[in-house]
Amino acid sequence: MKAVRFSTFADNLQNISVEEIPDCAPAPGEVKVQVVAACINPSDVKNLQGRMPRTTLPRTPGRDFAGIVVEGPPNLVGTQVWGSGGDIGFTRDGSHAEFLVIPAEAVSAKPGNLSFEQAACVGVNFLTAYQGLFRCAKLQVGETLLVTGAQGGVGSAVLQLGQTHSAKLIAVGRKPPVRENFPGLDLFGYVDVSKDNLLEAVQVFTRGKGVDVAFDCVGGDLFEPALSTLGPLGRQVVITSTGPRRVSFDLLDFYHRRLTLLGFDSLSLTVTDGASLLNSLAPLFEAGHLRPASISKCGTLDKARELYSYVAAGNPGKAVFTFPNAA
Repeated sequence: MKAVRFSTFADNLQNISVEEIPDCAPAPGEVKVQVVAACINPSDVKNLQGRMPRTTLPRTPGRDFAGIVVEGPPNLVGTQVWGSGGDIGFTRDGSHAEFLVIPAEAVSAKPGNLSFEQAACVGVNFLTAYQGLFRCAKLQVGETLLVTGAQGGVGSAVLQLGQTHSAKLIAVGRKPPVRENFPGLDLFGYVDVSKDNLLEAVQVFTRGKGVDVAFDCVGGDLFEPALSTLGPLGRQVVITSTGPRRVSFDLLDFYHRRLTLLGFDSLSLTVTDGASLLNSLAPLFEAGHLRPASISKCGTLDKARELYSYVAAGNPGKAVFTFPNAA
């Protein structure tokens, strides 16, 4: 079968090769998936650059996928599936290949109203958003939710999930809002921190009460400003740090307001964990309450270096591998 492979790390992505490798065979308790579509995430790029310390080499990268089960238990063969995990592409071969082997427990049926390409763009964004928002911060119906990096993939997913809980949504970005980045969302407010003070703007939106949950998709220089927007008993979820890794804040103010900091790393979710969360998300996609990220570029595995470079450059939208020969 054909697969993207890398056996060394390289910042310039010259380590990417597309190779014919032995066809993967499922062991007992596993299924073989014919990949129909697989998106490229920024973390896939970081993986090739050696910024993911758990990765073992040589490796086929790729976390997110959609496809069809072609081998395994008879009741699963033919199932159209979607999936994502922090193990595939890092410690086991990933989805940027014609076929993929995963545990049978990791099979999650793809929503019928999503194309394979759309379903392949859900994984990392929505699993991170769902776990951070509901399992970590425990967002309650009607609470006020602030999201930094709101026009990015995870930020948009957090806002959409917040709307399913009737949250008052405050989006934060470093540039004016682009309406297409907020599909179907009713924003309570938007703050462009390139020109406005975040705390002052939030105080106006909330009439001085602050927000209940801040979901920080940026970190670094925005970490402390986001923390300052929390009202008493507020919770802040942190998933990354763009720029400085070390931050500071007023510890006395932190405990006087009885705040909570929550860190979450989507790499901690195995492909089996991912299937469980996707099963929870599927009804929301089927009902039209959630929409996957837009697709801006598609190509076959032979375009691997071009597509990876496109993602590495920070272009908007998703880049997706497609497989013309898939059943």
